[in-house]
Order: sequence, then structure tokens, then C-alpha cells
Amino acid sequence: MPTTSHLAHLSQLLSAREIITDSSLIEPYCTDQRGRYHGQVFAVLQPHSVSAVQSILRYCQQQQIPITPQGGNTGLCGAATPHSCTAGKGIILSLSKLNRVRKLSLADNTITVEAGMILADVQAAAKQANRYFPLSLASEGSCQIGGNIACNAGGLNVVRYGTMRDLVLGLEYVLPDGQLVSHLNPLHKNTSGYEMSQQIIGSEGTLAIITAATLKLFAPPQSILTAWVGLDNIQAATSLLSALKNHFAERLSSFELISQAALNLSARYSQLQEPVNAKWHILFELTDSLPTQDLTEPLINVLEQGNWLNAIIADSETKRQHLWTLRENISAAQRSLGASIKHDIVVPIERVADFIESCQQSLFTAFPQTKTILFGHLGDGSLHYNVFIADIRSNDVYHYEKEINQVVYEQVLQHQGSIAAEHGIGQLKNQWLSQVRTSAEINWMWAQKHYFDPKNILNPGKVLPPQP
Repeated sequence: MPTTSHLAHLSQLLSAREIITDSSLIEPYCTDQRGRYHGQVFAVLQPHSVSAVQSILRYCQQQQIPITPQGGNTGLCGAATPHSCTAGKGIILSLSKLNRVRKLSLADNTITVEAGMILADVQAAAKQANRYFPLSLASEGSCQIGGNIACNAGGLNVVRYGTMRDLVLGLEYVLPDGQLVSHLNPLHKNTSGYEMSQQIIGSEGTLAIITAATLKLFAPPQSILTAWVGLDNIQAATSLLSALKNHFAERLSSFELISQAALNLSARYSQLQEPVNAKWHILFELTDSLPTQDLTEPLINVLEQGNWLNAIIADSETKRQHLWTLRENISAAQRSLGASIKHDIVVPIERVADFIESCQQSLFTAFPQTKTILFGHLGDGSLHYNVFIADIRSNDVYHYEKEINQVVYEQVLQHQGSIAAEHGIGQLKNQWLSQVRTSAEINWMWAQKHYFDPKNILNPGKVLPPQP
């Protein structure tokens, strides 16, 4: 059926303000934020209600129209960009207009929000109720909660609060045939059969369209202590992590690893002084819900006992913000080096030091012209391992991606890690999935895909490798 006929039918389901057909307005939706992936669609749909989402999916399944779900379009793996296999025959389903708070329960410590709500707005709504929603990402001013759930986002506070999967109590989603599954009641226990929502979380829009979620809230931190420690090697960093966990338990909220090269870039970009001089850096934070909890003296004792003396402790909110700015601006600062081959990887914490040493040696042997900017969430073993090639600042760097990935991912696997920590698979890494998942697991994934989405209309070409 011609796209004009599809648009005529969709215009009966949606209002004019919910349909974008102007090619100049569609273009930003069809390109990922790195300019890496470009797709084509005949329309962008922005439904204002869940019932409209259901109608869209029913029609698209009947007509076998591919759907690319999209939140804030902040992902790095091309999951929210139409795949080339759709060849302009599909639509983008933007959830941005489903952006309300539906309910906030102080008794249950939960907030129920729609999928298009921006993460920073969820944080603000929780704060207004004297509660705390702990997911924190560099893109929190533009990423949307549905996308965070679809990719099982992690962020800065995983050490204490876990990933998005740990923060979701209830989920509402629409299946490809238009059926609505809504379990938003704030139940802290529910063992009634298989938990379908756990399959939807992290599925990157390939099984269902997330429309709302009930999220856990926490008491806001009232005692916050932020420190920066310079170290000679990664082994010292993992020893520091163990010591902090032993002494402060759940009060350790975040534990960030930053290489000297990454700090140099960020300090210049941020126009801030480097806190200390060292080869490796750790930024960590201790928090407590009690306002009178003074953690300074206990922390000093721990640092002295371990001889971690190249350190500063933030003595003001301004200083604390400066330290976090240095961490959060690394991604933006890297742009001065041009395009890079990014790796969002995870290895067991005890093997991070060996991985970094081995991978750097292997990479330099194979590609001596490369430079690595390394930083990440050492508290959970996940790293951002970004490789730049000298004298190549454009996307031409991706001509070397397969070979560089081969080196990096071989080292990841040798150190019992995985190729995706918190950014997902998308269309960037699906050809590598069989390296980290068994054939039984991939067959199971395809079985779920066939059951939920038998006509393959939801985000085709994403996550799953070619069918065995």
C-alpha cells in the first residue's frame, strides 16, 4: 500500500499535531546524536495518549509497517534510528508527548510516570515530594524514562541503587498487536508466575512499546561527602573500592575511574584546575539520609590507613560541583579529538586492572597510531573505552572499527566480561552478540521475538543477530 494511503488512515487515528510528515522536520529524528546512523521514514508519530499508541500498533501490524520507537534519541548504539532494512517504509514512534506524572505514593515510595518524561523532570518531581530518584546520567536533561528502561540504563549511582532494572516496580507497555499490558500498582513483592516486564526492560523496543512505569523512590541524601583520589595504578583503585565498601557499606553511592588523559581533556574543556596529579583518578561519593552524619573523619582514617594520601575532600558545594563537572564533561571534551570508536564494556571488578593493561598492549601492538580515553563506573566494573586514531577526526575512523573492536572485545571476553554494560546493543553491536551469549540464549531471544512480534515490525534490525 502506498505511504499516502497509510497517512490517510493514520490521520483518522491521530490529530494533525500528532503526525509529522515534513521531511525537514523528520530529518533530526532519523539521525543519531553522533551522526553515525541515518534512516528514512515516511512519518514521525507523536501520540498524546496510550490508546493512540494501541491504535498505531494495531494498524502497523496489519499493514506490516516497521516501527522505530524513540525517546530522547540520546543513545550511542543506533537503537532509536531506523535501520536500513526498513528503506523508508516505516515510521518513528516518538513517546515525547506521553510525559506526565500519573501518581506519586509516599507510603510506597514510588512515582508512576509516562515513558516520554525527561529523566531530570522525574528527579525534580521526586525532589518536590522530598524524595530521591537516583538514576543520574550525563544526558539526564534530554533522555526519557522509557528509553532508560528500554536500555536498562546504569549511570553514576549504580553502586548503591543498581541499574534501571532495579528501580522499576511496575511497567505498562503495548504489544505489537495493540494489546495493553498494565501492571503499575506499587507492589514490592509479586511472585505470581513469569515476570514478563523483566523481558521488556533492556529489550530496546524490539518486543513492546513502553508507555509508563512505576519507579522506586528513596529518602533524599542529607549528608554528602565527595572526594577525589589520585593513584598510581588500577590495583590501588580496586583496593580503595574494597576498603570503602567494608567501612561505609551502602553509603558508598558512586565510584568513578578517570584516566589522566581523560582528566586533561575535561579540565581544559571545563576551564577547571585538575584536583591532583596522578596517572589514575577516582571520584567517589558517600551519602547518608541522616543530616547530622559526619563522614569526614572516618573517611580520612580510611585514606590514611591505606596510604591513599594524594586526595582532596570537597569542603563546599561549589567544590563538589567542580569535581563532578570534571567527570561529567569528559564525553563533551572528547569531541575536540574528533570521532572515536566507543566501547561500553564491563568486566569483573577484580579483573579490570588486568584487562586495561592487556588491552592497551594488544591495541597498541596492532594499531600504534591509536589513543585511548578511558573512564567509567569502576564501582560496578563498567568502562567507557574510547579509541581515537591520530590524524583521523571524521567518521572515517569507523573504517577501522571492525579490526579495533576485534582487539578490544577479544580482551573483554578473555577477562570474562561483556560488550555492553549500559548503552545496549542497538544496530552497532548485534553482530557481536553471539560472542557473549550462547546459542541457547540467542535461540531463546528469537523465540521471544517471534512470539511477541511475529511480523517483525518493532525496531527491526536491532539487538538480535541474524537468525540461526
